[in-house]
Amino acid sequence: MKEIEITIDTEEIANYLYTHLAKRGYAPGKEEVEDLADIFFDYLIDKEIIEDDEQ
Repeated sequence: MKEIEITIDTEEIANYLYTHLAKRGYAPGKEEVEDLADIFFDYLIDKEIIEDDEQ
């Protein structure tokens, strides 16, 4: 399989989640969305989809 390099930013994930949750009628707070973004980032690491360069 070909290896590619991507950059994933949890702030970008948080903004994406906030936008899509708001469109679906949810009103999450900033802290909640940041927590969800961190959880999603950790999920990607656990599934070995990405590697955390800062570890």
